[in-house]
Amino acid sequence: MKKLILLFLAGLLCPLAGMARPVEPSTVKEGNIITGHVIEKGTEENLAYATVLIVENGMGTVTGDDGHFRLKDVPAGKYTLKVQLMGYASQTKTVVVSNEYTVDLHFVMEKEDIMMDEVVVSANRNETNRRVAPVVVNVMNSKLFETVNSTDLAKSLSYQSGLRVENNCQNCGFPQVRINGLEGPYSQLLINSRPVMSALSGVYGLEQIPVSMIERVEVVRGGGSALFGANAVGGTINIITKDPINNSFQVNSTMSNLGGKTWEQYFGANASLVSKDRTYGVAFYQAYRNRNPYDADGDGFSELGKLNMNTFGLRGYYRPTQFSRLSIEYHTTNEFRRGGNKFDLQPHETDITEQTRHVINSGGLTYDIFMNEYKHKLSVYGSVQHTDRNSYYGAGMDANAYGTTDDLTAVGGAMYSGNFDRMLFAPATLTGGFEYQFNGLHDVMTGYGRDLKQYVRIAGAYLQNEWKMRYLTLLAGFRLDKHNLVDNVIFSPRVNLLWKPTDRLQGRLTWSTGFRAPQAYDEDLHVAAVGGEAMMIKLADGLKPERSNSFSGSVDWAFNLGHFSSNLLIEGFYTMLNDVFYLEETGFDETTGTKIQERRNGHGARVYGANIDYKIAHGKEAQLQLGFTVQQSRYTEALAWSSDPDVAPTKRMTRTPDCYGYFTFTSAPLKNFDFSVSGVYTGSMLVPHFAGYIEKDRMEKTPDFMDLNLKLNYTFVLNDHLKLQFNGGVNNIFNAFQKDLDKGADRDSKYFYGPTQPRTLFIGVKIFN
Repeated sequence: MKKLILLFLAGLLCPLAGMARPVEPSTVKEGNIITGHVIEKGTEENLAYATVLIVENGMGTVTGDDGHFRLKDVPAGKYTLKVQLMGYASQTKTVVVSNEYTVDLHFVMEKEDIMMDEVVVSANRNETNRRVAPVVVNVMNSKLFETVNSTDLAKSLSYQSGLRVENNCQNCGFPQVRINGLEGPYSQLLINSRPVMSALSGVYGLEQIPVSMIERVEVVRGGGSALFGANAVGGTINIITKDPINNSFQVNSTMSNLGGKTWEQYFGANASLVSKDRTYGVAFYQAYRNRNPYDADGDGFSELGKLNMNTFGLRGYYRPTQFSRLSIEYHTTNEFRRGGNKFDLQPHETDITEQTRHVINSGGLTYDIFMNEYKHKLSVYGSVQHTDRNSYYGAGMDANAYGTTDDLTAVGGAMYSGNFDRMLFAPATLTGGFEYQFNGLHDVMTGYGRDLKQYVRIAGAYLQNEWKMRYLTLLAGFRLDKHNLVDNVIFSPRVNLLWKPTDRLQGRLTWSTGFRAPQAYDEDLHVAAVGGEAMMIKLADGLKPERSNSFSGSVDWAFNLGHFSSNLLIEGFYTMLNDVFYLEETGFDETTGTKIQERRNGHGARVYGANIDYKIAHGKEAQLQLGFTVQQSRYTEALAWSSDPDVAPTKRMTRTPDCYGYFTFTSAPLKNFDFSVSGVYTGSMLVPHFAGYIEKDRMEKTPDFMDLNLKLNYTFVLNDHLKLQFNGGVNNIFNAFQKDLDKGADRDSKYFYGPTQPRTLFIGVKIFN
């Protein structure tokens, strides 16, 4: 009995002794481990599937059903641990990992109606919190895609202030995005921060990227060539593909009817698999889309062409050591599109047809190495995209209008990023690197004797430093690019200043630059080939790149209105364009009869205005987001747009309204039921209207229009890990589709504006965990 009493007393005293003096070696906890518990503030309920990430090295895990997490084999050192969960304010804690003991943390997460702490990379090529980024970065994610019933990138981008997506051709369905009024070629499209989308793939690229592959889209308005090189003049759109975070899957299907005449089917799926020790993971996505041609006015010619597309891709990672990560990605697209008339005949048997078949394969590798307790990082990367295209662009039963195009883009480089406790006058992050881009294009129309070969090579290097003080952040940097079609080295600097007196208020001032490199091929080549006229574009001797200087200032303020959370962003911008490109006819090639146009430098342009974004939310009960842009887009000298001497030139940029905006509203009045209303407003604008269906060229002033949408969702909870959702709704409720379309074979197919689709009814189903 005495022995039992002694053992009982020893059991009681051991924990107290452990608190009073160092733990004996025999009772030391296992080292190099971080454990923790994540709960909700107020209810203290366990939060499952929260993402736990070590900011410095990217190691991470997710919480289990009980809200607990465990990270093992973490090297000793000081780290920043970040916990994120959709609908909650993210939290970070500093943790010191030891070889001697386990670190245990406790996170109490507070609900956040408006997401403010997204991680972004487009501001400085490093992962940073959006709130402390030195430039304004707008983020679109899967929540927005669901709200607006988007299946591809083109249907999503209009839901950001300063951005507007338009369809520029009734035949081929060429979509482009304008940033702050500047047309598509002025925007740099990136995939995971890599410029792999060439001039060719950018023509239809917005529709060829399904939302099932996208984790988020980051938009930076204004010049971005200091970081990303050529074509980042109007802004940068960075598409971040899905990265494997946890074991999950989603399958969805939608059936749509356009204008009561045409059907479209969509099927999408994605899944992620991650190993228990987080050393490897892979995310897959797949999308299928099929749309029959849509004829709005019954003239036998399509307003929306036939479209059939299959895409598949994956993104994965492997950690060879705790200090390195190898990432791989692959994407493939097989697309057929055709517009015009007589779809049951071969293209050369029709009045007019634009037809393409694309097979696109792209991929990339990235190897990250961390050093000195993850304060320094070296990334080596390479990406490639190959496009094989067969096409027909012709009219009048022209058998010569068949063509083939082979396009290869490759990007390779290395980037260093280092965090320093002090550099000159403050803590700083230094980023530098070099990059080499190659694009080889071979475009052939044998019947017209056109054989265009274009090779673009750009070698670039960039350097920037970001000083971080208590209330101020100063970023300064530059990039040097040597383009094989430009004689001199192109210098692109930038300066950004962030004033952050509190976590809820930020002010930013930005000066950035951009350039657009000369090239012989872009979307105006295929448009001009229609109508039976083949065309060759040549570059003028001594052609200079277009250059831009962008200035902006913004205030970003988060505040509460009673029980409602709000955020207001006001941004003013001014962009100067110099040496603007334009095309001028110089004659015909007598041997082939091909029309020759020369790309030349014109004068300049000025674009200025303001973007306003506002968000207000009260939990899931009501969430409203809206944005509005007011701007002026003017050439410094009037530009001739028609060869008709009776048609006056214009200083106003065409197809660019002076005001446009969007809104989204979501609400979940019941536990399993939610709905959303969204809309895009476009003000009046000038649109060129060329002779054919009409007698003479003339400039048209369009009416303004509102594209309004409604979506309803009802979700059944099948079990703890499986949900079934049914949805349905209407896009373009009031059918604000263009009313003055040209008709017949002589129509001007580019005279096409307004919403990209007519009134559309849709129903869908989704299964997810």
